[in-house]
Amino acid sequence: MSTSPPRCAGPVTRRSFLQWGTLGLGGLSLADRLRLQASANETASNRQETSIIFVWLPGGPPHMEMYDMKPNAPLDYRGAFHPISTNVPGLDVCEHMPLHAKCADKYNIIRSVAHEFADHGGGHKRFLTGRKPKEPTGFVNDSPAVGSVVARMREQHNTGLPNYVTGTNAGRAGVDTYSFGAAYLGPSYVPFNVPGDPSDEKFEVKNLSLHPSLSDRLDDRMRLLRGFDELRRDIDQSGLMDATDEFTGKALGLLTSDRARSAFDLSQEPDSLRDRYGRHAWGQRALLARRLVEAGCSFVTMVMENPYQSGVKWLNQGTYNWDSHAVNCHIFDDTKLRLPIYDRAVTALVEDLHDRGLTEKVMLVVTGEFGRTPRINNQNGTKTKTMQPGRDHWPQAMSMLVSGGGMQTGQVIGSTTSKGERPKDRPLTPNDLWATVYRHLGIDYETTFPNRSGRPMPILPFGEPITELLPGRELV
Repeated sequence: MSTSPPRCAGPVTRRSFLQWGTLGLGGLSLADRLRLQASANETASNRQETSIIFVWLPGGPPHMEMYDMKPNAPLDYRGAFHPISTNVPGLDVCEHMPLHAKCADKYNIIRSVAHEFADHGGGHKRFLTGRKPKEPTGFVNDSPAVGSVVARMREQHNTGLPNYVTGTNAGRAGVDTYSFGAAYLGPSYVPFNVPGDPSDEKFEVKNLSLHPSLSDRLDDRMRLLRGFDELRRDIDQSGLMDATDEFTGKALGLLTSDRARSAFDLSQEPDSLRDRYGRHAWGQRALLARRLVEAGCSFVTMVMENPYQSGVKWLNQGTYNWDSHAVNCHIFDDTKLRLPIYDRAVTALVEDLHDRGLTEKVMLVVTGEFGRTPRINNQNGTKTKTMQPGRDHWPQAMSMLVSGGGMQTGQVIGSTTSKGERPKDRPLTPNDLWATVYRHLGIDYETTFPNRSGRPMPILPFGEPITELLPGRELV
């Protein structure tokens, strides 16, 4: 059965970050990107060893079916699922996430983040950039995504790996599909995307390594590149091309890096651990994220969108992403199927970070762009042609999981009203989360960059670190 995205799935894809076939021969090559990055004058962060794993749940996960259940609310609000106790008193989760219940002492749940943009495009841009977008729809950023800011601020952080990596489905690799664009920072700060399913035996990072059939042509290729570079320098009198050979060398170094190939090689992990994460795209992306930050990547985003690529049977009443409108899916049937897959992947990542002693270095954030309407509505499903329950977009309240970063864990931060409609205690915005992330990375979020009009724009226009998430509850 078809697994095509629903109507509001997002714009089409664009070409990947690295493409050996265009390196130095036209277009924007990796060497060009490296040269663009080196032209900036910002100093590197003083906390180079810290990193972020950002798990993105596009479509808007239902907060009242996951982390903010309301068993005492009226029936048309509370839904069909029940909360279960965890190993932390007072922290309850959905009954379909039993692995979360066993390790709640290793993560925190934030229940009181809210913003104002209910469209997917506006929600993506609002959340991922920390700014109110100029247009409430569409996925093309007018401000840089946080990952791009990190790549800009960490450009001197050279580990032999890209500083900003994303993992998506093969057909969803475009930088504007999820508002991952760099906007006025420029194309050298978009992510290195790894499309495809890492659990597939045929999975490979096609844009990373040099194919063996080309290795005997490497010298010829370099001579050709040097010929082009000399010609370009003859034409260009500004001196901008003087470093071309240097950056081409760096590009080739990354493309043929043993360290990079090793970091992306999941076969180096024991079968038992790969099984713990789950032998599907979500689980193996989570494992890949851990390998990448352990190897030195600064910001890794992994998209967990379509659960039906995990081998489970496609539900006629299911949907592609987390967009659980009644017209798209039967929210309880679809969520009941996807939560066990999500439960396994996320808790494996949480526990693995702890087991490997990475919780000081790595901060984990798991969220979507908004929550779902507290009140359930019923409509005819587009596929089922029958009446079924669903929830619509709801940016006024959402929940998220955070862990690592040296923070105290086992906390519930904030609350919503009795029907889950809006924050009640500790109201927060996405910017408060990003202020916390930047603090962890040692990035001064008052730093400014000029936009396309030359106006200095601060990395984050407002927001304060979430005190409960700071190591040792340090003072802000």
